[in-house]
Amino acid sequence: MYRILAINPGSTSTKVAVFEDEREILSANVQHDPAVLQSFSDVQDQLPYRRQVVEAALRQQGVDLGTIDIFVGRGGGVVSVKSGAYAVTPRLLQDARKGMAGQHPAQLASQICDLYVQQYGGLAYIVNPPDVDEYQEIARVSGLADLPRGSRMHALNQKEVALRYCAAQGIDYHRVNLIIAHLGGGISVAAHRHGAMIDGTDIIRGEGPMTPNRAGALATLDLVKLCFSGKYTEQQVKDRLSRRGGLMEHLGTDDARVVEARIAAGDAYAKVVYEAMAYQIAKCIGACAVVLSGAVAGIILTGGLAHSQYLTGFIRDHVGWIAPVEIMAGEFEMEALASGALRVARGEETARDYDGVPVWTGFTPPADNSTNATDLGKE
Repeated sequence: MYRILAINPGSTSTKVAVFEDEREILSANVQHDPAVLQSFSDVQDQLPYRRQVVEAALRQQGVDLGTIDIFVGRGGGVVSVKSGAYAVTPRLLQDARKGMAGQHPAQLASQICDLYVQQYGGLAYIVNPPDVDEYQEIARVSGLADLPRGSRMHALNQKEVALRYCAAQGIDYHRVNLIIAHLGGGISVAAHRHGAMIDGTDIIRGEGPMTPNRAGALATLDLVKLCFSGKYTEQQVKDRLSRRGGLMEHLGTDDARVVEARIAAGDAYAKVVYEAMAYQIAKCIGACAVVLSGAVAGIILTGGLAHSQYLTGFIRDHVGWIAPVEIMAGEFEMEALASGALRVARGEETARDYDGVPVWTGFTPPADNSTNATDLGKE
């Protein structure tokens, strides 16, 4: 039996769980005071504080860190990688400290795990970090050569529900096609082909449907006009797009339960906005069906919003003709961390070595690029 500690630092909370093999014996979700987090100059400075939070949660439950065999973290801050479990190494830690993919508390997970290994022994891994990128080449092309598309999705939960669904159906994840929509504060919809997320919606850069607090895809020229209107600073625009868009923009709340209560009370505008979000999610699922040439074994709706029968019912009505729709409500991130580490410990998978080289480094430029779009326009 392996005793596994899973650590998942988020923007506003730190999740901690202890497993004995697959069985969860402890879980805690510590919500942080925003004022405390704002007191740190950057994410990296939060490391001692986040470590103390983990230890306090374990101490409260009577868990001795010396009894842990495997420490596994969410991962983050690394360059784009293939999916799977990665051993925590000096090179991985170096990039996590820098935040190669941007600053996010997830980058602290590997560092906390490493500190515990140094003190207590054991093994340390990260599993399917947010930086997983399995896009096919054609999916990377956008209409601007210097703005290629990238994979930024809920890789950890997407992969876990895919494996659970396939196990329940008695099918091999690496031999079928699936479409998975993670529905939460951020919404990612991905086309899974034979075990790889070959295309999807970039939740960080603003693709895909609007969400409870994100604007989603917008008309680009209208957005440019807004940015240069002089009404907003750069940070205000970013906040409106990624924190105060979607349901929050229209209805003043990002709580779906509040929105549904307003709909039940007869709020017609709340109804059209909420159903618009569901409509946009369904459109993205349809786009993924095209990516998979219509060969789809199943559609999975997961994440916290998948608890809503109103939302999932609307989506099912619009996409059920593509493939059977399965509801796997909630997030399975802590279970995903533990099961990923457990597969390595049992020899079912081999931990990958992190080399610091992105899985994709850009398109190969043409031999002669003297002719460009502007030149063609003059002919």
